[in-house]
Amino acid sequence: MTRTPSTDEWGIDATWLDALDEEHQVAEATIERLREVIGTPPADLEDRAPIVARPGDVLEVDEAEVTLEDGSSRHVDGELPEDFPLGYHWLQAPGGPRRRLIVSPGRCWLPDERAWGWAVQLYATRSRGSWGIGDLADLRAVREMAAGQGAGFVLINPLHAVAPTPQQEASPYLPATRRFRNPVYLRVEEVPGADAVDLDAEAGHALGDGELIDRDAIWARKREVLRRVFDAAGRDDPAFPEWWWYQGQKLQDWATWCALADEHGPDWHTWPEELRDPRSGAVGDFVAGHERDVAFHAWLQWALHLQLERATEGMTVIQDLPIGVAGGGADAWTWQDVLAQGASVGAPPDAFNSQGQDWGSPPLVPWQLRAADYEPFVESIRATMAGAGGLRIDHVMGLFRLWWVPAGQSAADGAYVRYPAEDLLDIVALESSRAHAVVVGEDLGTVEEGVREAMAEHGILSYRLLWFEEESPAAWPETAMAAITTHDLPTVAGLWTGADLEEQRERGTGTDEELEGGRTSLLEKLPGLRRNAKPETAVKRAHELLAQAPSLLLSATLDDAVGERRRPNMPGTTDRPNWSLPLPVLVEDLPAHPLLQTVARTLAEGVKES
Repeated sequence: MTRTPSTDEWGIDATWLDALDEEHQVAEATIERLREVIGTPPADLEDRAPIVARPGDVLEVDEAEVTLEDGSSRHVDGELPEDFPLGYHWLQAPGGPRRRLIVSPGRCWLPDERAWGWAVQLYATRSRGSWGIGDLADLRAVREMAAGQGAGFVLINPLHAVAPTPQQEASPYLPATRRFRNPVYLRVEEVPGADAVDLDAEAGHALGDGELIDRDAIWARKREVLRRVFDAAGRDDPAFPEWWWYQGQKLQDWATWCALADEHGPDWHTWPEELRDPRSGAVGDFVAGHERDVAFHAWLQWALHLQLERATEGMTVIQDLPIGVAGGGADAWTWQDVLAQGASVGAPPDAFNSQGQDWGSPPLVPWQLRAADYEPFVESIRATMAGAGGLRIDHVMGLFRLWWVPAGQSAADGAYVRYPAEDLLDIVALESSRAHAVVVGEDLGTVEEGVREAMAEHGILSYRLLWFEEESPAAWPETAMAAITTHDLPTVAGLWTGADLEEQRERGTGTDEELEGGRTSLLEKLPGLRRNAKPETAVKRAHELLAQAPSLLLSATLDDAVGERRRPNMPGTTDRPNWSLPLPVLVEDLPAHPLLQTVARTLAEGVKES
């Protein structure tokens, strides 16, 4: 039976259902605290909030003039004509406020043919030419390998930028911004003007000698060299200022925040008070006195733009959108009125974590997002999707509701806050149709009733995993991306050999009974194998099962394809080098790797036979 929780005018649910369909009551103190954080929506919000519609929809205004994106005007009376152009327009009704009119096709773009591809942790995918970390030239090499194998896409971890300060954030899922990319992924030798200085590339290559990816050392080295390139010749290219101008205020804000972070630290809350407002006179004075520093950070984004274009040319590269950003970061500084101060995003208690989870990112305030014409959401979706042809939305359930944890409280003492899901899904569909980008929603874990139905209606692919699904892959839906595992779950070799279990024991992520039970349940997903089978045999068997899925996209990880036993990230651990484990096979050696070749053939045949 479907039970609808009561939602107040702040969007807070008074109750929630766990994975066992048991109802829980939210403490009144939590509701009161979250109401304070959210604030009371203005009485006239519904009169001035953006209208999100589709051609043919009846509007809530009788007649109005609409200024289209191209500057032309159209009169609408009661409903949008079927031929009304898609896009972001402005509507003006007589006597009413000017309102944003977002016209969406309602469905995301989808490819005509099925495809298989590689899921890649780019930072881990090092080559003999990279400086200690996988970079965009390595992505280009992987893309070329994939194309030669008949793959149709590459799925990569988030490439979003973190603070440019000496201590680098390791997690790709806690960026400073969701609009710009991390310059640690630049191939230094290929940036404009690199031939004008002595790069000392050998010192850069030596950064790859360690067993782990040392982001702090890598960034220190890359930044020093990149700054010398910029000062010597990089900023002289006339294409750079033209590109910078075209990016507008958003790039100016990012580059300004970076320069301020260099001087005052990566958390804007700790800056001098006069610098905490992006539009203050003090910030303007700082920019005037640090023009070259601001330009350097803008130039890094231009170089990233050029290298990403080369890396993705001719193939869909599905980029990952994190659920949020660092609370002290650039997006939080720019949009501080739209992001909640005093709460963070997480997950309620479940069978895997009895205390719940706090992910540390401040959530967008739903009514403030509407009052901001959805611009923070639009810019994040568009920027992540740009130039590559695909988007994976991490924790897609967050478009419907998010678990808010009040500051200073346990993650278990939170509540769900509702979002305008229909509007957000239509915006995703509009951006997808414009970019011809396929969209995948990561709908793993506890998925509220109606979420997957809404995703399907909007053409957003579900994400199905062998480790999660009860049914065999042959019974999975067509409108999905099918895979075996993710960065947070065991690799096939790690599961089969017991190496992942042993590491979980060492890290104390559960009791022996819980861990043994979890491994046993996953091993049941690999039927037909002898107990003494080699891990390579288990990897092959897992991908034979995956190849049976009728899903539109089939995805295999490079980690599985080279027999890696360690997962990229082990949730719940603080003493493990998460996000810092290099792939044990260099990029140049991947095409000839026997197991990788087997996986590629298996999935290619699966797609072909369908």
